[in-house]
Amino acid sequence: MSGPLYAAIDCGTNSTRLLISDGTEPVERLMRITRLGAGVDRTGRLDPEAVERTLSVLREYREVMDRHEVAGVRIAATSAARDAANRDDFFTAAEQVVGAAPELLSGAQEAELSFRGATAGLGDAPGTSLVVDIGGGSTEFALGGEHLYASLSVDIGCVRMTEKFLHHDPPLPEELSNCLTVVEQHLDDVAREVPGAGDASRFIGLAGTVTTVAAVEIGLAEYDRDAIHHFVLTHDAAEDVFRTLATEAVADRVHNPGLEAGRADVIVGGCCVLVGIFRYFGFEECLVSEADILDGLVLSQLP
Repeated sequence: MSGPLYAAIDCGTNSTRLLISDGTEPVERLMRITRLGAGVDRTGRLDPEAVERTLSVLREYREVMDRHEVAGVRIAATSAARDAANRDDFFTAAEQVVGAAPELLSGAQEAELSFRGATAGLGDAPGTSLVVDIGGGSTEFALGGEHLYASLSVDIGCVRMTEKFLHHDPPLPEELSNCLTVVEQHLDDVAREVPGAGDASRFIGLAGTVTTVAAVEIGLAEYDRDAIHHFVLTHDAAEDVFRTLATEAVADRVHNPGLEAGRADVIVGGCCVLVGIFRYFGFEECLVSEADILDGLVLSQLP
């Protein structure tokens, strides 16, 4: 390592993740599915059990950070916390565990950090990049070249779409159709608010839905960051994975190599978002990135 280590924690709707890095090389990258946002779209509140699951993981992460003697930490909360009336209770408890106050990121801040993290290691490629972070409760779209031009956060994500539309196991065709239609309606907003999104030179996909679809396409029996990071996922391959997963019950779906059991019940909702983006904008391929908002949060702390 060339310098001090910094930590970043992302308390998302579906997972809670940690990155420890010096800004160039990660020394720890951990992910635990905690489902902090379970039921938030329906109740407007964080469920006590979901909060405790998340706090338990934060205690684990605090121990990891202490072991590496990190020089600083940023902890971010996103869609689930934005929508929850009782988020301050969670924030207070999280600050006591981590030693830093969680930051409630706006969709625009989330998109900017994701863009910075995803593009930092790509060099000076010509043209524009559309960075898409498909989360549990929301999806962020960020368009830029040397810097960010425009961004938008929309309320479509793997947990939210599953809870709202996919009520059968496996989902009924009409449920999938309704879900895809709602995704398309939100993409109308993206096309309007992020002009040039569909003409981007590169479509870069981030977060668990995208990396899981890539892992299933590759057939990874065990997680391998090097195999996933910068894997080129074609539109046809994404559609194939979607068809396979959407027609299987969860009990069968979990046996697909590359699909983590904790994500099996919400991956089809995430696939609806991903294939919806491919279809709407006409992209032929997606550059899968394991560098994301966590990397942006670390880079923001460098002196």
